Amino acid sequence: MASVFNAFKLLFLLTSLSFFDLGSCGEPQKSLNILPPTCTRIECPKFDSVEVGNGYEIRRYSTALWMSTSPIQDISLVAATRTGFLQLFDYIQGKNDYNKTIEMTAPVITEVVPSDGPFCKSSFTVSFFVPEANQADPPPAEGLHAQKWNLTYAAVRQFSGFVTDSNVGEEAAALQASISGTKWASAIEKSHGNNSTYSTSVYTVAQYNSPFESDNRVNEIWLLFQIKDENIL
Repeated sequence: MASVFNAFKLLFLLTSLSFFDLGSCGEPQKSLNILPPTCTRIECPKFDSVEVGNGYEIRRYSTALWMSTSPIQDISLVAATRTGFLQLFDYIQGKNDYNKTIEMTAPVITEVVPSDGPFCKSSFTVSFFVPEANQADPPPAEGLHAQKWNLTYAAVRQFSGFVTDSNVGEEAAALQASISGTKWASAIEKSHGNNSTYSTSVYTVAQYNSPFESDNRVNEIWLLFQIKDENIL
């Protein structure tokens, strides 16, 4: 029952954001460097904090599986996230090959591959972290696929308020600016290399809170990368 309630709250969040531009409830904050409160109530992916800088945090995420949608073409991150989460909501409620319900986790993340122009559609992939209990054998489902993350690093910027189409680009740009000139910017560029489908302009939006929480809201922008030579640390 708890999983259904938590999933409903998050579904309501993602649905409501499609219709209301609620803004960010004040000025965007620099990196809050706190564990999102949701992670004290439901399962979140495990990570180590490698470094905390001015406006950013570097995390190292453990190997894990995420369940993801196919890329969604849209001009709106909010609308695409709602579309993707509806698929994931059905999945955790038992619409999968095992007819098995799955506990909700946090965050729901949306990978953003920006378009080449202001009026072109971007590509969005929505994912949720597979709970530990299902990591060994996540139920397959039509339209979804499991993504295995090997040891993965993330440059992270936290910000408060509600995620909107107007503030995510600003927050992503702020994260890029905060790590510019650091060894992490070089590591991210080297990790992505010449991969045209995953360039340094790609970022991920992580959403943790329910819409009923107006205080201490935590969202994050992630720049994901791998490090082959850990001597950089």
